[in-house]
Amino acid sequence: MNREIQRINPVGLYDPSPNGYTHVAIAPAGASIVYIAGQGGEDENGNLADDFATQLKQAFANLDIALNAAGARPEHVVKLTTLVVNHDESKLQQLGAEVKVRWGDRPPTQTLIPVPRLALDRMLFEVDAVAVLP
Repeated sequence: MNREIQRINPVGLYDPSPNGYTHVAIAPAGASIVYIAGQGGEDENGNLADDFATQLKQAFANLDIALNAAGARPEHVVKLTTLVVNHDESKLQQLGAEVKVRWGDRPPTQTLIPVPRLALDRMLFEVDAVAVLP
């Protein structure tokens, strides 16, 4: 029985790798599912930097902490949902680069949702995740 997470970019769909995601992820039978709430760019004291790049990196660092608390690692993530305030191509490129740092050539699936604002006034980015522990 295959106990690995399968990641597939089917023929007939464009190559999503430059944008930091995979089209399809398949969890193995019997796996445990871990749901991580939206992680923003605030530090452990609740402070937010003013720029997107810093919040992006902090949000993914926060995601790493949450994954670790569940006994998971980035490679266990099968689905990201990212919310970007005032989304543009520059922010997409930054997000793609950050995903590449963590997942290399095996990124999770991802849905990016441009939004006018998030929970806090200065919040610019949020990411939630679904992970699978095979």
